Amino acid sequence: MSSERDNRQRAAARARLEREMAARAEAARRKRVLQARIGAGVAAVVVLGAVIWIIAAATGGGSSSTTPAANNGCQWGDALAGLPTPEPAPSGSASASSSASPGASPTRSLPAGIKDVGTPPTTVPRSGFQVLTFETNLGDIKVQMDLSKTPCTAASMAYLASKGYYDNSSCHRLVADIFALQCGDPSGTGSGGSTYRFDDENLPLNKLPAYHDGDVAMANTGQPGSNGTQFFFVYGNSQLQGNYSLWGRVIAGNDIVKKVAAAGDDQAYAQEAGGGHPLQEFKFNKVTAGPITEKSVASPAPAPSPSASPSPAATPSPSAS
Repeated sequence: MSSERDNRQRAAARARLEREMAARAEAARRKRVLQARIGAGVAAVVVLGAVIWIIAAATGGGSSSTTPAANNGCQWGDALAGLPTPEPAPSGSASASSSASPGASPTRSLPAGIKDVGTPPTTVPRSGFQVLTFETNLGDIKVQMDLSKTPCTAASMAYLASKGYYDNSSCHRLVADIFALQCGDPSGTGSGGSTYRFDDENLPLNKLPAYHDGDVAMANTGQPGSNGTQFFFVYGNSQLQGNYSLWGRVIAGNDIVKKVAAAGDDQAYAQEAGGGHPLQEFKFNKVTAGPITEKSVASPAPAPSPSASPSPAATPSPSAS
């Protein structure tokens, strides 16, 4: 009898042990699945951050203090708002003469790559068309702006051109995976810009593709109202999200942009977010803004595909970009 009872106890103990082992195995399996999902989520966030950085992370590093543009005017926010104000260098010193340009505030020195050229007028034209001409070492590129769609962006671009801001500057980044040639930073570092920021305009949201071959859009920091001086030429139907102000259309010289793109890049940013400096020598000798006209001289842009939210699969991965 005792032996039979012992056998029953041992059988019950084995059954409990088997149930515990099965429960532990299931818990371990669920943990692995959860970790895999978390890892996939983190990877998705990294990919999204990479795309924002590719096009937008440059422009001075300051936070934006812009407010929505009034119906009759544009608001030019302080791009350096929130940054510490360093003590001004002594008058006549080398640092004082190199850090501040004419018109810069005497009470603060500017971060490297940032140039104070003042601000555009608050009241700007809100109808008509204007053409920017980029005289480059490879020929002229002409970009038409529709002032009814992007009055403040157009005013900023024309203002910067009038100040010679873009003269003798180069495009600092080529990102082949999203068909973008990024320009507008005379320092060539990707972190330069002016001392003002302004709001988004004409965002092609919920469209696929959002940007077509020949489009020109503003770069930003990934935050609303963070437009500055940097912009990018689009030389293919890009899968970028429509979060960048679409302000221009290349009406002449798009073959020049494609020539620069075809030459490739040096992969200088490959380990960060992709792309690099263009291998083809490309320089803006001078940028000028033409008169405002009533009629467009541009060909109609390609018809967009039916509105749809871009698929996550279309977003380039960090390793590919």
